Amino acid sequence: MKRILLVLGGAALLLLALLFASAEVPGHRSDVDASPRVGIHKIRHVVIIMQENRSFDSYFGTYPGADGIPGVAGNPGTEPCLPDPRSTVCLAPYHDTSDRNAGGPHDNINAVNDIDSGRMDGFVAEARKGRHLSCANSPDLPGCSLTPNAPDVMGYHDGHEIPNYWAYARNYVLQDHMFPSVNSWSLPEHLATVSGWSAYCSTSHDPMSCKTAVNAPFGAKSASGVDYPWTDLTYLLYRRHVSWRYYVSNGTQPDCPGSQMFCQQGPQTAGTPNIWNPLPRFDTVRQDGQLGNVVPLHVFFGDARAGKLPEVSWIVPSQSTSEHPPGFVTTGQTYVTGLINAIMRSPNWRSTAIFLVWDDWGGFYDHVQPPVVHGQSWGLRVPGLVISPYARTGYVDHQTLSFDAYLKFIENDFLDGRRLDPRTDGRPDSRPYVAENVGILGNLASDFNFNQKPRPPLILPLHPPYS
Repeated sequence: MKRILLVLGGAALLLLALLFASAEVPGHRSDVDASPRVGIHKIRHVVIIMQENRSFDSYFGTYPGADGIPGVAGNPGTEPCLPDPRSTVCLAPYHDTSDRNAGGPHDNINAVNDIDSGRMDGFVAEARKGRHLSCANSPDLPGCSLTPNAPDVMGYHDGHEIPNYWAYARNYVLQDHMFPSVNSWSLPEHLATVSGWSAYCSTSHDPMSCKTAVNAPFGAKSASGVDYPWTDLTYLLYRRHVSWRYYVSNGTQPDCPGSQMFCQQGPQTAGTPNIWNPLPRFDTVRQDGQLGNVVPLHVFFGDARAGKLPEVSWIVPSQSTSEHPPGFVTTGQTYVTGLINAIMRSPNWRSTAIFLVWDDWGGFYDHVQPPVVHGQSWGLRVPGLVISPYARTGYVDHQTLSFDAYLKFIENDFLDGRRLDPRTDGRPDSRPYVAENVGILGNLASDFNFNQKPRPPLILPLHPPYS
């Protein structure tokens, strides 16, 4: 009998050991133990890397096969020449080899004037008018002292200055019709990226008091500063037990229309500017006890090394690594390459989709008029890249896209197509329409070939040769 008990005890211990060995870290799902998946569900980790302030034409206007600058690098059409109010000559696009740019003002009114009713000819005039509105309020902010003798908004970079970004385009997917969801600056773009909406709310903690807003103030004033009462994506992720993290970098505030007080109110995380880190102010994040999912960037590198990336993550930069003028282009590219290399070296690489995008146009020239959706213009076109072992090779995606396409992809992959829809998501708010369901919005799944063998990593040098 004693021998039988010992055998049974050993079997029980072995079973417990196996159970503990296969147990997942809370909030994460194991790539190794998960059952086989098909199609979009082969992507078990979505990583959105958001950089700052570059138009599509300023980075990829001469990229072969893309909808680039007319009349330049073999692109069809007549080369543009924009009027300069301080001279009798117009300014044409030119190859800018500078590592540091000034850009132009990039609030909603600047976007409207840049677009100029579809003529796309206001960029130089807006740059001549002055810098971002924040500089009028706080001229000591980073970038406010950078005033070029002539606007550089007509300058463009190519594979000589940003070789790694062009290498990602050649080897994976470049999106040449990606538009920010809001025709404005950083904060509303980041709000839309995590929630599908940018709004002003008349009553704190009341999601039914919110109305669409493209200009500050956003959210609602509350006793603790500012809160965002409407529903964000983490609300749905939390309820479906989908793990997420928002990785943030310690840095300074680059720009802030209206007043510094608005941007600096409310909780900070690791010193990250609130305009790039809105989730701690969302009521849903606080009510669900998810503030701990907003973490410093060093946690990302640990998660990647350990193969414990969450299913959904966002990564935002510091000012110095953001490419936001006057930040150096090469510094931003080095930072992004380091992030992507870390993912490619991770055990999670074989099931990951990286979406690299820039949050707004930064005042730089672009020739494509943004679409108007439900009476509101999307923002000026920005670069978008898709990097994944299942991404198509050297593919230029011409679909009409906005940041809402990221929400749509995540919802289709992890939430069985459930949307941030107040009629169905269990949390009413007053958003006027469901952004992910807009008819013209493309489908990011088209950028993948889920039938192909997962492709190996493309590890690029952090400091590539510049020619």
